[in-house]
Amino acid sequence: MSVIAANLQAVTKRIAAATQQAGRDPSSVMLLAVSKTVSPIAVRAAFEAGQTAFGENYVQEGIDKIGALGELRKKLQWHFIGPLQSNKTRPVAEQFDWVHAIDRLKIAQRLSDQRPDGLPPLQVCLQVNISGEDSKSGVAPGEVLALARDIAALPRLRLRGLMAIPEADDDPVAQRRPFAAMRALLATLREAGLDVDTLSMGMSGDMDAAIAEGATMVRIGTAIFGARAPKD
Repeated sequence: MSVIAANLQAVTKRIAAATQQAGRDPSSVMLLAVSKTVSPIAVRAAFEAGQTAFGENYVQEGIDKIGALGELRKKLQWHFIGPLQSNKTRPVAEQFDWVHAIDRLKIAQRLSDQRPDGLPPLQVCLQVNISGEDSKSGVAPGEVLALARDIAALPRLRLRGLMAIPEADDDPVAQRRPFAAMRALLATLREAGLDVDTLSMGMSGDMDAAIAEGATMVRIGTAIFGARAPKD
């Protein structure tokens, strides 16, 4: 068994343990392997070990990787999870399956306009600045419902739910608070009649807390691929 395959197995076991602790079905949490700065060879190794969903933070790197693994395109699901500038929306709209970090209507409109007709709707999440950090992207919690309604009306997008990267905290009890707030926000969207089902939240350090509060997708990188080389 390769190192990557062993790491994937360990992460999957951790997800299963966290869901069991929370009284949830393990199949209710999807593992998104964060492959930023990771080589196509490593992504291929993860795929051969059973992983099919990968997250990229940088547009050109992600596009290059999708191309390098082109023969696997129909078997892989590519998620863009980094901040997205308006001048880079076209390649994302054309190449990716999901976008997690939408926090402005302008970005969503461009993605909708630039999504090719022959592709299924682009699956999108709104990024929420749930901890109110100046250094983080994301819409304020009080603005989520209005923006969600506007995005849900766009023709080539499907609003799936919410994404957040809360402020880091080593205390397991404190970790749960922002995730609980995210769960409540998703419930608010549902009560307003929006068809949403996704909470993209939780990484290596706080995955268990996120799952306890209803995460449906966790974003794990280093625990699968090892320490990252610094990006120039």
